[in-house]
Amino acid sequence: MMEILEVLFQEIIGFLGISNAWEILRSGDYAAFRTYDGVASLIYPIIPLLLLFELILGVIHKKPQTKVYKVNFLIYVFNRFVGRFIAIAMVTYIIGLLQPLAPFQTSFTWYWFIYGYIVWEFGHFLYHYWGHKVRLFWCLHSTHHAPEDMNLSVTHAHFFLEAPYADAIRTTVCILLGIQPELLFLIMFVDGTWGAFIHIGENVIKDARFGAVGKFILTPSHHRVHHARNPLYMDTNFCNLLNIWDKVFGTYQEEKPEVPVEYGITRKMDSGNFFDVYFGEIVALAKDVWNAPGAMNKIKYLFMPPGWHHLGQHETAKLVREKWLNAQKTADQGVKTKVA
Repeated sequence: MMEILEVLFQEIIGFLGISNAWEILRSGDYAAFRTYDGVASLIYPIIPLLLLFELILGVIHKKPQTKVYKVNFLIYVFNRFVGRFIAIAMVTYIIGLLQPLAPFQTSFTWYWFIYGYIVWEFGHFLYHYWGHKVRLFWCLHSTHHAPEDMNLSVTHAHFFLEAPYADAIRTTVCILLGIQPELLFLIMFVDGTWGAFIHIGENVIKDARFGAVGKFILTPSHHRVHHARNPLYMDTNFCNLLNIWDKVFGTYQEEKPEVPVEYGITRKMDSGNFFDVYFGEIVALAKDVWNAPGAMNKIKYLFMPPGWHHLGQHETAKLVREKWLNAQKTADQGVKTKVA
């Protein structure tokens, strides 16, 4: 019994991110807080503590979002057992394999940090874009988009193979473009912290546009747009912190007050069912592949965008969004004609 309680205690400490800070406090070496590891140990607990604060506010405001927290908690527990070390191993392997191929190496300076972050953001854009545009990769990513409310627990809603897939692409891009491992790990830490924060819900921050700051970085408002199933918002805002690549590739979209965000995915599903959230898209893809005529159509279902159909009855995000925008344009022109 004591062993079970000890494991449970360690899991709670690990989830809260306070284990490193706790060890420093126990050692009495408070000067360690001035080191990189010490600073990191103070930053790690911020998101988990914000999550608990958000949960409490949800209860107070009578908007508990119980279904989202329940399913995301089950996903977190499941992933702890299944995919705990896979992503770390993937990053380590790629660094060892590809670093000798890089044409140059950066150093640990502020200007290389800026360069490195822009490169990292490009790698993140690629992984995220393909996660929406390739049906097989969407099966890994859809778990993250299934919740029909937004809060910090959504940070933990991931299929266990998504992290290795994401880190394989991001790390490959960074290492081949000369980002040294120490700098890469710092960028990953900053990006992971911000990437968790932008999932903060309206129970904590109602209007998350952040004013003029939102013109330069992606805010929680931008990421709420990314998680929306509204036609206007579908497949936009793929970056994590710097919005440069979304603007370059035309996938940038601001939140519009007249178009309230509707969270979730377009497939009919039970977002309160762990198995539907976690495996539903895989099951749907398997059915499409099984029923598709011919080998070529079966392969296309794997790699074409979600919504592609072998009979041409496509309902991809791109087509749905274009149809909606054209309808809005026609409606606006009709209003202008009446006014004139």
